[in-house]
Amino acid sequence: MQHILREKLWTYIVDHNPELMLSLQEEVSVTAYLTEKVNGIMPLLENMVAEQAPPYLIEEACLKELTAELKPSKFLYLREVVEQEFPEQYEALRDCGTLTYEIVNLIGECSELFAEFGFRENGENTSLRYAVIAQVDGYLR
Repeated sequence: MQHILREKLWTYIVDHNPELMLSLQEEVSVTAYLTEKVNGIMPLLENMVAEQAPPYLIEEACLKELTAELKPSKFLYLREVVEQEFPEQYEALRDCGTLTYEIVNLIGECSELFAEFGFRENGENTSLRYAVIAQVDGYLR
């Protein structure tokens, strides 16, 4: 089960937090990170196994705990903003294979805005969105 959880956590990171993926790969600490995170939820895993919970429920609960601090995804938020507000640039970046790289760069460019306006999973912050659109516009020009 631990192996499965490490694989699923890595897949989640690749899909939702590629900036973390790149950072972990640069530091050559992917395995250590995944192992540390899975070891951190071992009490939950062991309790659910002891309670004879079905494997799919164990996996779901463990993944929810493992990914909690990775949410919300700034990457997905910015990708959506670029796709909706700058469709031509989005398509061009996607077609040339640099979309992920540029969105990761935009996370850094918008980090002060995320801190200033607050970035939460629930609810759309219109002020943040307009500020991000302006920042992305300046970045893409």
